[in-house]
Formats: sequence, C-alpha cells, structure tokens
Amino acid sequence: MRQQAHPQWKLVLAVFSLVLTVLIWQKGLQESFNRPSVSPKISINQNEIALLASPALPDSIRPILIGTNPDQALKEILGEIPQEKIEDREKLLLTLLDAPSDKSPSLDEISLKGTKFQVIKETLQKAFNQKTQQTSLEPLKLLKDDPLLYRVSCLSMGMNKEICFDNKISQFMAFKLIASQALPLLATFSGIVLCIRQCWIFLRKANLPWPEIGTLPISLVDIVLLVAGGFVVLGEVLTPLLVIPFTSILTSTINSPIKESFNVLIGYGAMAMPSLIIFRQQIKVVKGMDIPVSGWMQWGLRPISNAFSQAFRGWLMVMPFVLFISWLASLLIGDPGGSNPLLEMVLAGNNYWALGLLFITTVVLAPLFEEFIFRGVLLPVLVKNQGYPLGVLVSASIFALAHLSIGELPPLLVLGIGLALLRLSSGRLFPCVIMHSLWNGVTFLNLLLLGR
Repeated sequence: MRQQAHPQWKLVLAVFSLVLTVLIWQKGLQESFNRPSVSPKISINQNEIALLASPALPDSIRPILIGTNPDQALKEILGEIPQEKIEDREKLLLTLLDAPSDKSPSLDEISLKGTKFQVIKETLQKAFNQKTQQTSLEPLKLLKDDPLLYRVSCLSMGMNKEICFDNKISQFMAFKLIASQALPLLATFSGIVLCIRQCWIFLRKANLPWPEIGTLPISLVDIVLLVAGGFVVLGEVLTPLLVIPFTSILTSTINSPIKESFNVLIGYGAMAMPSLIIFRQQIKVVKGMDIPVSGWMQWGLRPISNAFSQAFRGWLMVMPFVLFISWLASLLIGDPGGSNPLLEMVLAGNNYWALGLLFITTVVLAPLFEEFIFRGVLLPVLVKNQGYPLGVLVSASIFALAHLSIGELPPLLVLGIGLALLRLSSGRLFPCVIMHSLWNGVTFLNLLLLGR
C-alpha cells in the first residue's frame, strides 16, 4: 500500500520533536555524569557479605568466593573512597580494620558528622581503655543491628572469635554470597554453551528462516512523533511537570520510603500515557484494513510455554555479551557514574511495601511498555525501511539512550540488540516482554541479596 504524503504540520512537528529529543538526551546524559554510580556501593556490600560469610564457607570454596584475605580486600575498597564522600560507618570500619592487632584503633583521629556514629565512636573509645573483657562487651549492644561493625569492633577489643562471630549470620551471608555469585556464573556458562550451539547450527546452515514480521502501516515520520514527541518530549519532560505536584499532594500523608516508591510508580505510568495516546491516534488508519493472522503487533501469547522458553534462552544468550561489554567498558573508561536512581533505591530498600511498588514498576510496567514501543512498533518499521542490521542497531541505540544513564549505556545497547534479535527470530513480541522482565527481575533480586 502506498502511503499518503504527510501534511506540512506533521513534518515540522516531527523535526521539532527530533531536535528537542537530541537536546534533552544530550543534557540528560551529561547530568548522569554527576549522578553517583551504584557500582562502588555494590562492591563494598559484596566484600562486607564475604567477610561475614567467611566462617560458614567450606575451605574448598572459600578462596574462590572471597579470596585469601577478605579483611584486606574490604580495607582497600574503603580506602579508595574520597574523604569528602566516605560515610561515618565506613570511616569507623576502615579505622577498625586498619588498626594493628596489638594496638587500639585511632578513633580520635576521625571526625564524624552523624550523632549516632559519634556516640558509637565515643563509647568504643571508652571500651578500648577498659582492662577487662566483661566491661568491654557492654558498648557492643549499640552495634547489634550492624553485624559487621559489631564483629570488627569485637575483634579489635581482642576478644575470642567465639564471642565475636554469630554462626546464624555467617550462614545467612554465605547463602546470599553464593546466590548472588552462582546465578550469574551459571547463567553466563549456559549462555556461552547456547551461543556456541547456535553458531554451529548457523555454520551448518541448519537454522530455520525467520518468520515474517508484521508491520503497522505507519511511516518513519509517525515513529519520530511517537518516540521523540510522545516518549521523550511529552513523556519524559512535560508530563512530570504536571504529575509531580499531583503526586506530592497524593502522597503527602505517606511516609518514606513508600512515598518515593509510589511516586516512581505513578510517574512511570504517567510517562507512558502520551506515547499510548499518540499511538492510538496513529492506528486509526488501520481501520478497514485486513488484519494479519498474528495481529498487527504480533504479541504471540500462545503457546505460552514456548514464549517462556524462548525468553529464557534469549536471556541466557545475551548474558555473556552484556557482562563482557560491561567489563570492557569499565576497563577502558572506568566507572563513569550515572547509574539509574532506581538501583540505589532497591539496594538500600528495607521496606517490603516500598520494594513491592518498585518491583511492579521495574519488572511489570517497564518491560511491558518499553517492549511495546521499541520492539513492537519501532523495530518492525525500521526493519521494513532500513533493513535488518540497521533496524536492529538503531532500535537498540534508541532503547539505550532513552534510559539517560551514561554508565548503563553499553550494557543496555547489547541488551537492546538481544531483545531485537529475539523479536525477529521468534516473530513474537510476548517473549521479549518476558525476557525484559526476567532481566529486570534478576537484577532486582541480586540487588536485594547485596543490600543490607
């Protein structure tokens, strides 16, 4: 079907939206450099968990999971934190870990900002001056909610490991450590095997041809209006200006951190609305046309078991490439910062209701909406107009840029390519939604495991 020429106003609006999008994304990526990266916090938490888990780990796997000297590893990481950014708790830990075994820690040399840790510091100073173990045990009651600080303080007082170590905590931390490390390693190994198998099938020319991709009868101009105009300009810029005052009133009686999680949920739902409204207007052209058997969007909900298996295989196969590109980026350019603020919220989360709202946003709403836009509408139109290689690369690049996170740009680009290939190879959109949900869900779970 030959598409009609677009009216002049639509072309002007598309160009205007595209220019605004470039400016918005440029500013957003620049600002992400100033956002803290969650990677240092994750690294510290991993090493703290390793130190706590050490007594419960079998000798055969302890060096593999935590190395030969977890105390030294944690001390080195804490020592790399700039003085203006290090927190009170980390200052105490570093001072206690850095003290020689035959001397008391130099607590008087550190200055603390918070009242809580200042009290702990002063109480520990008094305890170190006591002559008997029985008297020294009293201040440790202040640290019962912080197992690592309790253990390090206890050992610094010269007490026996039997007194300082809590076996239940060590066993729980060993479980968290194994779960957080074993799952990615197992997934990576399985993904490499599947990739090798797929390469072998390709070389033997035994792979099945990809199914035909259904494409809505909309043009590249419509796509620009949908993504640039609806998703970026209206969704990411104008809608928050209208929604933030409303959500502030709505959540005024709700306490943190539920309030912040609820704001994220409402904000994301509102951000998606402009794109969906524009899309609804655009698909009015399909009325009266013959709808493909698989539907315009090719959701492919059935067979549902097959959709889950395709999504799981896709997730496994993309895992090695995402980890490799993340490692390569950190090797070449270091940690640029700019992590998604949601990662920090999950990592620091300790409220079940708040985490539940974040889970709905990241594991349900985000995959559903983003796959609808990027692999449901954008990718088929790009493939139709630009071919498979360019269509996959452009759609993945837009997907990565839309997250406005400079630190996550390389892995998101690779993930976008993997999702696009799954969409094209399966001929269905639903497996992409599941794979995206699986990716976000595993990340969410891993952050929970590494949180305190």
